[in-house]
Amino acid sequence: MSQHPDQVIVVGAGIVGLSTAWFLQQRGVEVTVVERDAVAAGSSWGNAGWLAPALTMPLPDPAILSTGVRAALSPSSPVYVPFAVDPRLWRFLAGFLRHCTPRRWRSAMSVFNEANAQALAAYDEVPGAPTKSAEPFLAAFDSAQDRQVLVDEFAHAGGTVDYELLDADAVHRLEPLLSREVTHGMRIHDQRFINPGDYIGALADAVIAAGGSIRTGADVQRILDTGNGAEVRLASGESLRADRVVIANGAWMSDLARSFGVKAVVQAGRGYSFTVRPWRVPSGPVYFPAQRVACTPLGDAAAGLRVAGMMEFRSPDAPLDPRRIDAIVAAAGRMFEGVDWSSRTDEWVGSRPCTADGLPLVGATSSPRVFVAGGHGMWGVALGPLTGRLLAEQITTGVAPGLLRAFDPLR
Repeated sequence: MSQHPDQVIVVGAGIVGLSTAWFLQQRGVEVTVVERDAVAAGSSWGNAGWLAPALTMPLPDPAILSTGVRAALSPSSPVYVPFAVDPRLWRFLAGFLRHCTPRRWRSAMSVFNEANAQALAAYDEVPGAPTKSAEPFLAAFDSAQDRQVLVDEFAHAGGTVDYELLDADAVHRLEPLLSREVTHGMRIHDQRFINPGDYIGALADAVIAAGGSIRTGADVQRILDTGNGAEVRLASGESLRADRVVIANGAWMSDLARSFGVKAVVQAGRGYSFTVRPWRVPSGPVYFPAQRVACTPLGDAAAGLRVAGMMEFRSPDAPLDPRRIDAIVAAAGRMFEGVDWSSRTDEWVGSRPCTADGLPLVGATSSPRVFVAGGHGMWGVALGPLTGRLLAEQITTGVAPGLLRAFDPLR
């Protein structure tokens, strides 16, 4: 079988799928992207848009065990597990908790350190909307103890994070929107951010400009290895054929990838966000680590401030639960002043694809014609272009870059 394909179908028009499509085009491949909804319709649209290597870490965290699993059953908890009879969910949670140990976290973190070192450079190769320098990137706290948790986390991660500690006066000078509840701060350097919707829209335009095709409203029901290529069957009854297929449909990956040996459960970790328009929009991101709330300026005052949070393990197709929005408002409300929380807009829920060990699933399946790209958890935007570059290299050369060995979908 020829290693270099002429045609590839990418399933999914989020940041991961579109990045893969674009890097394949740069290697001379004709690409068709199929998407059941619209470009950036899933977790790529409403997320915080952070390109923050300092904070891109494995989701299975030993702190989850120390705070108690019972807390996750509370609707106001930053990590929420609604009680339900769902064997697939409980299988995922059992595996997730097994990886919430310091040893396994450090092992996964060593992989993330390698990915984080390459992530921003991959963004510089992609012709989306420009990324923005996150200066300042502020973390805000209401106690010295909470700030020390993040300091310790940086130390345990084994990477090199450039940051400075701020007293109350310094953090308020940098961000007057913060309330007097904020008594301690941290300024983290060398991070970036994007407006996700604008960026991914521009990336989709670049794929089309380079000769690619993007078909929205195309619901993929099944993928087949035909022996000399791959076939994608749509709910409409239409079949599409290509030399290779990439499954990059986020939290729904398992439905299509399971028959190709990908047994790892991809669980929806749903995140929530909304937009407010305070009297002053911060110039850079603001993070409340203890509350697990991320705030991102989307542009000028009219565009507003996106406020995002929550990790809710639930069906990706479940409706938005307003209690999650209320929990974010309660957590962030006391940390800001001058924000009318009742006038929020763009309430959103998106399903981030999570794996039990916290590592993405990227690479070849048991079929040499079918590949997967997903399972990034909260870090699909941060690692999307890097994923696309690495996977395009594997698809066109038959050789997996070193980092993809840790992301092996068949592990």
